[in-house]
Amino acid sequence: MTPYKEIGECVISLGDSDYFFRPSFANMMRIGEPAAIVQAFYDLHNDEYASLIQRSLAAYGGVPQWLMSYIARPQFNKNVVYSAMNVLSACCDENITDLVGELRPGKFGKWLFVYRKGAMPVSDMVLIAQSLIQHGIIGKAKVRRLQKHEGTSTSSEFNAFEYISAARTHLGVSREEAEQLTMTEFQMLLAAKFPEQKGFTKEEYDAVADDYLARKARKIAQSA
Repeated sequence: MTPYKEIGECVISLGDSDYFFRPSFANMMRIGEPAAIVQAFYDLHNDEYASLIQRSLAAYGGVPQWLMSYIARPQFNKNVVYSAMNVLSACCDENITDLVGELRPGKFGKWLFVYRKGAMPVSDMVLIAQSLIQHGIIGKAKVRRLQKHEGTSTSSEFNAFEYISAARTHLGVSREEAEQLTMTEFQMLLAAKFPEQKGFTKEEYDAVADDYLARKARKIAQSA
């Protein structure tokens, strides 16, 4: 199956096996309850090493070799590793233990687990999991977002089924089709169906406001 990277899909190959990942609404629900999805997003983006990788990606478009040598053996918080494993497993229909490793019961109690590494470096796991969950619950579509839709509040839960229902209502697709949408694809489809939204984006509003204040300041200076 050909992945559409624009909506968050990807394929990872290991030997003769190809693993297809799709951050669909249905797969986001496989991460856990609505609160657990948000917690996984937080864990993946607020660890010291996870943040370092994300900033490097934004600055360089990748992780430079000199930085890779620094994070070759990063001490990721265990919650980051577990969340990355969970997100990757949720987004793939295949058993990916060979890729991401597994948790095994430790020798000193049934509640203690030992992480057995897979073929994929932990830094790669975190980076890919970050991308998947971003496309899955936030969306990375390059569409105009009006200022009136810009929310300043945060939520402790992500209810994927609400977006599935919204897709069925606004796009007229079946439940099965809606479940397979990623948030990025959902945003792109909505923007295509409702292109004539009137109003300013936050950036457009700020530009107009700045221009107005600049012209007002020049008038005051000229009349002084």
